[in-house]
Amino acid sequence: MKRLLLFSFLLVSINYSSFSQDFEVAPVELNFNADPGEMQNKTITIKNHANKKNSFIISQSDFLINSRGEKTYHPQSTTKNSVANWLNISPAYFELNPNEERQITISCQAPIDNYKSAWGVLNIQTVEEQSAFDADKDLSTGMFMTGRIIVQIFQSPKINTNKKIKINKLEEVTEVSDTVRLFRANLDNIGDKITKCKVYLVASNLKTAEEIYFEHKEFSTYPKASLQVELPLNKKLPSGKYALAAIVDYGNDVNLEGTQIIIEVQ
Repeated sequence: MKRLLLFSFLLVSINYSSFSQDFEVAPVELNFNADPGEMQNKTITIKNHANKKNSFIISQSDFLINSRGEKTYHPQSTTKNSVANWLNISPAYFELNPNEERQITISCQAPIDNYKSAWGVLNIQTVEEQSAFDADKDLSTGMFMTGRIIVQIFQSPKINTNKKIKINKLEEVTEVSDTVRLFRANLDNIGDKITKCKVYLVASNLKTAEEIYFEHKEFSTYPKASLQVELPLNKKLPSGKYALAAIVDYGNDVNLEGTQIIIEVQ
């Protein structure tokens, strides 16, 4: 299990579990595929590694991703594809003794006749009581938030099979300081599904027809959104002209998509 030790106030999410100063959360990604009207339950486990009793609170946020793959976080239920109103967290506030752990149930129920994909995050934080003097000084409500771990939530109904990815605008973006040639392509998710993709380069020698494949990179794409992906040419190519293709593979049940340009290797 992959783990990472962090300091207070650091926001983190990795594939399996996360530490934030003195507590652990696993997993840090939940994937629901509930059809409209169906309820699904999943659990996360929170363990207190501190040498004292800690109080925990779980809240929700929305997030958006720009074309560079960068997330921005927003109040819950304020974005178009927010999953917040479909979730129930039980319990959302609890205490743990030292080395104690607890499973939290996350329920997701998509509304009837709603086939869209939705997403958001859970914020798991420890809470400390403040004195009346400190609370007044900080203009707070007497609760002080410390370390935080986020859990990403994705909901994409089984019945919705409309997934479609297009790849285009392949171009070289190599800079003088780069040690390998770098190329950029654009992924357009024109379907209604959150879709994970594998993207890789293939160089075809125009003289010999030899094909050289490069290691793939994985990306998540979101409905009606574009994502720029960068792909390094990290193998030595013999001199010559090549048709360089960027290929996207997003499932055995769909055809590969590609776009290409002509490059020259000196």
